[in-house]
Formats: sequence, C-alpha cells, structure tokens
Amino acid sequence: MTTPAQLERLQEHCQHLRLFKSRERLEALLQDATTTEATYGDFLEAVLTEEVSSKAEKNVTMRTHLARFPFVKTLEAFDWSYQPAPDKKQVQGLATCRFIETGENVILLGPPGVGKTHLAVGLGLKAIQHGYRVLFTTAAAMLATLTKGLSENRLEEKLKLYTVPRLLLIDEIGYLPIDRQGANLFFQLISRRYERGPVILTSNQSFTNWGEVFGDRVIATAILDRLLHHGITVTIRGDSYRLKEKIKAGLLKGAEATS
Repeated sequence: MTTPAQLERLQEHCQHLRLFKSRERLEALLQDATTTEATYGDFLEAVLTEEVSSKAEKNVTMRTHLARFPFVKTLEAFDWSYQPAPDKKQVQGLATCRFIETGENVILLGPPGVGKTHLAVGLGLKAIQHGYRVLFTTAAAMLATLTKGLSENRLEEKLKLYTVPRLLLIDEIGYLPIDRQGANLFFQLISRRYERGPVILTSNQSFTNWGEVFGDRVIATAILDRLLHHGITVTIRGDSYRLKEKIKAGLLKGAEATS
C-alpha cells in the first residue's frame, strides 16, 4: 500500500525526470495495480507505456505545427467514393513512407479542387508519424521568400529553410506565372535537394506545360529531369470537391467544375 507521503515523493521524482504523464497518472496506475494484483513488471510496463505514448503524441503535435500545413486532413479522411481517380493502392503504398527512404519525389497532377493538397498533407502527416521533419509551402510563398533572401544577400540562409526538412511539400505549381528569376531560384532549390531529400509537389499543369509555367523550357526541362529521375507521378482527374454540392444539386455540371 502506497502512503500519501510516498506518493508525493514518487510524483516529485517523476517531475524531476520530466515524466509528466507518469506523474499525472501515477495514483490511478497504482490503484489499478493494487486492484488487479499486477506484478512489478506489469506495473512498470504500464507506467512506461503511457509515458512513451504521451511523448510520441506530443512530438507528432509539435512536428505537425512546425510543418505549417494549411489544414490537417489525414489520408483516411480522403473521400475515395467521390474522387476514385487516384490509384488508391499507389497512395497506400506511399503512406508507408518508403519513398522518403529511397529518395523518390512525388508529383500530384490534376485540375483545381480534386484533392491534390489533401493527399499531399495526408502524406506529410504520415511522414511526421514516421519521425520525419516536414515542411509545407506554396510555390508562390517559397519563391517570395527566396527572392527576398536574394535581394538581402541572404539566399543561402533562405535555401536552408527548404533543404533541411527531410520532406518538403510544394503546393500549387502552375497557378501563378513564375518569372525567370523565380525559375532559377526554383531550380537551385530542386538541385540542392536532388538525391538528398524528396519533395512532394502538386500542380494543375501537365509536364508539357511546365515550360510555360517557368517561362523557360530549358530550366523547366532541367527541373523535371531532377524531379522525375527518382519520381512517382499520381494523376487525379475528376470533379472539384469544392463544387460537389452544386454538382449534386444540378446547379453545375461536372465538366464545368474543372474548366
């Protein structure tokens, strides 16, 4: 039987060792152990299991916050019944995060609103659960940061922001035009990460249009060469999620939603 004084000392030890979950749950775990006549080993395992789970959960929460996702949506929340176009087995294979270890890039192609960003974020969350550092950015925001860094003679510092994370997610390539300077900066970043750290990209433009997106076919070809050398392409075709309620109501036809 644990005395109040002993419980207080044990809680102080937990606090000193930064075993915060154990300190919070110690009294309840001791009572459970007494009721079930648990062995010392069973009790210790119960305490440490809760502590490890708590720390892992906090770590995932912190890494998710640092990733700067625009929203938190898991792959499990993806509506495959409405949007069956992506190869589900292919996406499930990517969810194992083996592509990170093998250094393969993932390019999600499709018209606006079909779930590219959702899939990218979902894969990013899986990567965090596997212990990887992840960063999300839009192409426009990234290029704005790099351009500012260039003008302030701090380009190297800004490039490191996007090269240090093990997995980088770049969203919305092709939604806004990229000038020659931006194309060169984009190429520098992709070259830095080439065969070092994989990238997940989303784009509403087919690869044949990337010359127009970057305003330079030579640079676009060089970028694609590095991305596709070790790359997996997931093509999504279908109606926009954002317009599906209007489509269901008959106010808009599917073909109009992606035009």
